[in-house]
Amino acid sequence: MNKGKDQLSLLGREVAYKQDYAPEILEAFDNKHPENDYWVHFNCPEFTCLCPITGQPDFAEIRISYLPDIRMIESKSLKLYLFSFRNHGAFHEDCVNIIMKDLIQLMNPKYIEVTGIFAPRGGISIYPFANYGRPETKYERLAEERLSTYSW
Repeated sequence: MNKGKDQLSLLGREVAYKQDYAPEILEAFDNKHPENDYWVHFNCPEFTCLCPITGQPDFAEIRISYLPDIRMIESKSLKLYLFSFRNHGAFHEDCVNIIMKDLIQLMNPKYIEVTGIFAPRGGISIYPFANYGRPETKYERLAEERLSTYSW
């Protein structure tokens, strides 16, 4: 999945939107500054998925923040990937963890966190948060600290 700019298959091209969960659509490119620690933030305010029990739609804002290492996520592939949840049945907490794990597998970031800000259903909002820091590094400690001090 690691591709150079000339090997990205989605950017600048017309593509079909996948109608169910499609992690294979994710693409990455080389980070030109892997020696630097810096944040990359994505805000995806139009995320939708389906309740796995009722089949009713759930709406959310998905926030992704990460410290890249060698690879970075290509934003159009991320958009198409998130769209692929549209007809996928999964609980809110599951969606957030699936997204995080798929991005870890794709990029192997130093650190990543994913937050879901789901619209209320039945009078209750759910805001799952998942994070990961590379084991046995300062990023693992960052993950522990961010989790222990997490506040929404």
